[in-house]
Amino acid sequence: MDAALTRSQFVRWRAAIFAIFLASGLSIATWASRVPGIKEALGLDNAQVGLILLGMGASSIIGISTGPAVMARTGARRGMLLTMLTFAVGIVLVGLGANVFGSVPVVIVGMVLFGFGNGSVDVMMNVEATAIEQRMGRTILPVFHAFFSFGTVIGAGIGALAAQLGMNVAVHTAIMGSLIAVIAVVCFFQVPVREAALDPAAHKKPAFRARMHTAFEAWREPRTYLIGVVMLGMSFAEGGANDWIALGTEQGHGFAEGTGAVSLAVFSTGMTVVRLFGGPLVDRFGRVVVLRILAVAAASGILLFILAPTFPLVLVGAALWGVGASLGFPLGMSAAADDPVKAAARVSAAATIGYISFLGGPPVLGLISEHIGLLNTLFILVGLVVVSGLFSGAARPLRDDEKTPVASVQQN
Repeated sequence: MDAALTRSQFVRWRAAIFAIFLASGLSIATWASRVPGIKEALGLDNAQVGLILLGMGASSIIGISTGPAVMARTGARRGMLLTMLTFAVGIVLVGLGANVFGSVPVVIVGMVLFGFGNGSVDVMMNVEATAIEQRMGRTILPVFHAFFSFGTVIGAGIGALAAQLGMNVAVHTAIMGSLIAVIAVVCFFQVPVREAALDPAAHKKPAFRARMHTAFEAWREPRTYLIGVVMLGMSFAEGGANDWIALGTEQGHGFAEGTGAVSLAVFSTGMTVVRLFGGPLVDRFGRVVVLRILAVAAASGILLFILAPTFPLVLVGAALWGVGASLGFPLGMSAAADDPVKAAARVSAAATIGYISFLGGPPVLGLISEHIGLLNTLFILVGLVVVSGLFSGAARPLRDDEKTPVASVQQN
């Protein structure tokens, strides 16, 4: 069992996980907001950007897939520190590769580190966040994801300002990477040691094989995959926006340089607002109803973004897109954590499915866009969001008789 926490310890733990979510969003938007500048500096086309994203996506999938193993080896607390430092170094290398070395391979190495670190930490920070939600007894996970979105808003805003001022990408990413590293170290000392997160003191740890079995047992449960379908469409929509909404605005629609970062900021703001204030709506109307309404909003927003003839309408579409895609991932995490006894393993599995879509999908969109155009490619997201809405019933909360009895676990 996890040790009892004082009120002060719990508040510091919660604040630390908020900060880790924010740092992850900050890193994503730092890259996304400077894609046009990196593309111009290296003379890349959309297919080449897509291949770089594919490298990041592949490493992210590896990071996500091995996240439970990392957590089993190091525990979530130490694992989050190590993987945050990894993606901080990665984002710095991306800037150095673009402006100092003028080298695509250096950028790719940076993106691989960036992707692996972000993928792995995302699994562990969601395990921590769902544990906090279970202790509080109300829907708060969307607020954690709001801090991720808040990080993307801050990152997009800083990126837009940096681009407007003509700041060197390398300088920009070096500053942001250093900030993320500081956040990682500070947060490490605020996160408690928890048995459920596989990070008790070394002398109390069960055998590594037993910890690995616990980490991966959720993959044998059908509900994991049904929740994964719900998360897949929304994660595709969120990841596609983060990586392509800037280029879609500037190159797809032909608007001025810098408008892409504005569209990304509007999208991220829409996500942030709903994640901050959506929890009470979920508690009142239920996950399934909220997920279906938001699926309609996301599909409508993406369609408007694609078809809008003016920049203001593009921004309206981006806002609806962000609002609609806001809660799919966090509510999927909440659904995975319905059974407290198996929450860590199930959250890890659901996060893996969601982040594979979030990070692996956008590179595929880039490759497809070379053949049918970027805006036309976004119609794929509309279809996936519709499917997500149709499967939203999988997020229905478990009844008490569907949960694992604590006594049966203690006897094993």
